[in-house]
Amino acid sequence: MIFLVNHRLRLSGNKKNMNKMRTFILLNLLLLSSPIYAILTINITGGSEQGGQPIAIIPFSQTTSPLPENITDIISNNLYRSGRFTIMPVNLLPETPIYANQVNFSSWKRSGVPHLVIGRIGKNFDGYTIEFELIDIASRNKIIGFRYKANLQTLRQVAHQISDKIYAALTGEQSIFNTKIVYVTSQNKQYKLYIADADGENPQLMLKSTEPILSPSWSPDGKHLAYVTYSKIKKYKRMAVYIQDIRTGRRTRISAHKGINAAPAWSPDGRNLALTLSKDGNSEIYLISLADNSLTRLTYNKVIDTEPEWSPKGDYLVFTSDRSGTPQIYRMSLTGKNTRRLTFNGNYNVRPRFSPDGKKLALLHNNGKGYKIAVLELATGKLNVLTTTNLDESPSFAPNGKMIIYATTSKLIATSIDGQVKQSIAINMGDSIREPAWSPFLE
Repeated sequence: MIFLVNHRLRLSGNKKNMNKMRTFILLNLLLLSSPIYAILTINITGGSEQGGQPIAIIPFSQTTSPLPENITDIISNNLYRSGRFTIMPVNLLPETPIYANQVNFSSWKRSGVPHLVIGRIGKNFDGYTIEFELIDIASRNKIIGFRYKANLQTLRQVAHQISDKIYAALTGEQSIFNTKIVYVTSQNKQYKLYIADADGENPQLMLKSTEPILSPSWSPDGKHLAYVTYSKIKKYKRMAVYIQDIRTGRRTRISAHKGINAAPAWSPDGRNLALTLSKDGNSEIYLISLADNSLTRLTYNKVIDTEPEWSPKGDYLVFTSDRSGTPQIYRMSLTGKNTRRLTFNGNYNVRPRFSPDGKKLALLHNNGKGYKIAVLELATGKLNVLTTTNLDESPSFAPNGKMIIYATTSKLIATSIDGQVKQSIAINMGDSIREPAWSPFLE
């Protein structure tokens, strides 16, 4: 959710702040209602970081009929989108070996490509066998090699796993190709919640509703989603927080108090949610235990406190508040004590999201030049603005901390944390999309 409220007037009192919060919700729903018709396609708009290290991906040989997924293309696109690699064009490959003992190392050394990937796809009685090797040209040695079993439904997943192995072997870092993203679409008052691969492919519909769907949030194990929508309770329509099992689709209503039920955020141990409630007359931060639905109120103010986010270690929370006169980011202990302001650059800083190491916050920033994605260095207080567009929202860190996904006009963008490398995940036919969130690492 974006904290889109007119903060030029300092309001006090529960009634006035409730009106402000209603405006906040209304503006979010209006923004969410733009027309949208189709699912995602990937459009790479950024280049590789300083050209990236060269690598050649030989088209995997196949002893089968054509497959619905091109394993080689998926691997090549993954590595390129990371910003760390430059992929040698297929038409420039000096040869196309199938096995390591077929590689002409002298020819490859002259090409200037230091690493080579070769692979094979075979058919077996219950699906497919996919093998690959990553080869170092200088030493003439195999760096890694793995064999996978797959069926038609898991071909993409295996391609992402192979990409992960190659990326980790050559960078020493954990990659995110086998993770997921969640997002919300709408068309003619029809709202849909999707989960897709990190490259925007393979979308799976999780929820379809005639009511808006807001603030999807992943559980720490990646097996559940929390989100906000509306529910009919005793003949009245109420905002409610739900948790949905991704595998089974089963939904559980967690909070449907009178007034606002919004902005759920999972604790790192998965036992609690932080959320925004107005059941006592004002927008405040609460903790709810998922074991017994017991509530603990953390904030007590005549202003808007919303958008809680847990630190990765679970030892404190950050949140958005306009207690200083403009919306800014604050932190507090799990008891609601020791509150202090974190953002001072600009008169609008909202929607905080932690980096996995807890050292940075991605947030939505406005200094009078539009809504942009920024990163706050918590140790120094330095704010780095990453984007140049004017209607950005909903930043979310990748689980390895190297990329941030966010929504902007008609598409999602994944950017490096320095803003230098960007990729666009666009929707077909000029559609729009909102509320993205990146999953944790998945088993």
